[in-house]
Amino acid sequence: MSRPASTSPATIRLSAGDVDVTVLPEDGCRLGSLRVGGVELLRTADDPAARAEGEGEGEGVFAYGSFPMVPYAGRVDHGRWNNAQVRHQLPIDMPPHAIHGTGVRSAWRPAAPAGDSTAAFYYDLVGPWPYAGRVTQLFELTPESLRTTLSVETRADSFPAQAGWHPWFRKQLSDGGAPVRLDFAPAWQEERGADHLPTGRRIDPLPGLRDDCFGMPDGVAATLVWEGELSLEITSDCRWLVVFDEQPDAICVEPQSGPPNGLNTAPRLVTRIEPLEVGTTWTWRRP
Repeated sequence: MSRPASTSPATIRLSAGDVDVTVLPEDGCRLGSLRVGGVELLRTADDPAARAEGEGEGEGVFAYGSFPMVPYAGRVDHGRWNNAQVRHQLPIDMPPHAIHGTGVRSAWRPAAPAGDSTAAFYYDLVGPWPYAGRVTQLFELTPESLRTTLSVETRADSFPAQAGWHPWFRKQLSDGGAPVRLDFAPAWQEERGADHLPTGRRIDPLPGLRDDCFGMPDGVAATLVWEGELSLEITSDCRWLVVFDEQPDAICVEPQSGPPNGLNTAPRLVTRIEPLEVGTTWTWRRP
């Protein structure tokens, strides 16, 4: 069920210098806002586009802020995936596929008391995810950057998992401001099939509007530039990046530990001795 974009769960506020961040632990532990020098960088729950998705047929829960995708990222083919010989079925929340994990629909709890510029939260994996485990997310804010770390641990059985982030950055930061430009140099693009899943074929990156996954085997590096106002560099030890820029007001630049449908095509096993941990850093610069 879609959650109206106007929902306002409990808010944790972090600040460093003139940078302010809000975290919504009860709303999928997403960033609800990122303001640098008073300028909002994210599409928020109150923006018209987010409200429209929340009130219409679209999944409003996916439409704003920056939310963690865990324990899977992007689409899972018809919600079906295997762990060795065991077949599993996830709920279909973007027909005909499952999408973006269970963390975005979960209420997270504090892992420790929040500081002025740091906070950590967790949620325990429960149904419809079939394996017991814990996910933790850590935020570390400075006047120049925000570092976010996700970890996935199992309590018993090993299982494949993915983790990543789905931020909605504004295409314009101010009325009359320059539209955003995305600079990145992927090694390849995952060819997208008619079902919106990678076909398994790697191609040269295509121009134009995107809803696509790109390979960056040395780690994600991408920069958003609002000319004359601000630039924001995204780095991550993730090796895949999904870019979605088909909406007029916002662009999504999403580091992921695996490609869409990676539970099936590029499984990363979480074991008791080897959890999954990934991080991303956003670094901003002003003229």
